Amino acid sequence: MKFKPYLWSISATGLALIAGLAIATADKRKTAAAESCVVANGWLEPAAAKSRSIPANKLLASVAERDFVLLGEQHADADHHRWQAQTLAGLHAYRPEMVIGFEMFPRRLQPVLDRWVEGKLTVREFLTQTDWDKVWNFPPELYLPLFEFARINRIPIIALNVDRSLTKAIGEKGWDNVPAAERAGLSRPAPPVAAYRDILFSIYREHASGPGRQAVKPGQADKRFEAFVEAQLTWDRAMAEGLASRAGPAKNGRKPLIVGIMGNGHLRYGHGVPHQLRTLGFTQIATLLPRSEEMACDDLDPGLADAVFSLPAAALLPPQPPRLGVALEDAEGSVRVQSVTAGSLAERSGFVVGDRLIEVAGSPPINTMSVIAIIRRQPPGTWLPLRVQRGETALDLVVRFPAKT
Repeated sequence: MKFKPYLWSISATGLALIAGLAIATADKRKTAAAESCVVANGWLEPAAAKSRSIPANKLLASVAERDFVLLGEQHADADHHRWQAQTLAGLHAYRPEMVIGFEMFPRRLQPVLDRWVEGKLTVREFLTQTDWDKVWNFPPELYLPLFEFARINRIPIIALNVDRSLTKAIGEKGWDNVPAAERAGLSRPAPPVAAYRDILFSIYREHASGPGRQAVKPGQADKRFEAFVEAQLTWDRAMAEGLASRAGPAKNGRKPLIVGIMGNGHLRYGHGVPHQLRTLGFTQIATLLPRSEEMACDDLDPGLADAVFSLPAAALLPPQPPRLGVALEDAEGSVRVQSVTAGSLAERSGFVVGDRLIEVAGSPPINTMSVIAIIRRQPPGTWLPLRVQRGETALDLVVRFPAKT
């Protein structure tokens, strides 16, 4: 299985994610439904020969006995979040004493999460006080059912993450070159296993070897790669410590089930957060993943997760012409224009290949997905100001979205 970086093409059809930690080719998507290992709407146990179907009640009853259950996602996939809500409800039936941790929030926002669970905030107040558009910037509608589930059932929510400024600083300078006082109280992450380093190197090499950049060779000694690994481990460690912070002794004879909501890449094959939890002394960990159509049967390797839920194919919207006509990629801490479609709105607005986005609607972009979220929310007939870095020059561009006809 080949790992590739995130690459998005902005269009009205839903912004196709070309690659990530678990993306297969279009040919695999076409044939996946016909492969015998998959039955839609059911749980599977990844296995070497043929994945085994597991009854939902048996699977949920079993994992509910663990201390931690980690639920993966691809952030922009609405069905993944619907699956998470369904799984949370099932687990809650077995273990009503529950805590839910979210990758989406840095620790400083914990008081806001507490007020939300207590019913003291409206949805608008909650999204405003959590700086949602800055800290995560995926459409909040994807996550609101999960937040509402916690509020309705008075389930405590944990802010698992640290501010992006910390992971960015470590990614640029390395762990040892960031003062201890600026590490948000985190302990040094445990070293990764070799297989996780290989995955991270594949991602890093794709980023570092894109158009106009020098290729990175396997095994090449590279301080930048080591800093990249340390930034990823910091992210994993922060979430593991956040989850572990709620794993104290049972109260009134009842110990809460601690559930983590996070991206697939943080838990696949027991790497990432599960690995960091184990080094903190916890072993009762279950990892569950949603399987969309694009994950072929060949990708259901032994050890991928404790179980995978196979989702049915999503209803397809009729194809529509591209809205902006630009492909973006994350590159060395910024968002870079990888290609511009001839005659597109992007070309008419002045974008050229190699431009790096400095500001979108007055704020620095977090990553390609945050830019996509802003583009998707832009109403017809409005203007969107952007600032790009082109060589040594900063330029102001304005995208004028046509009125709806």
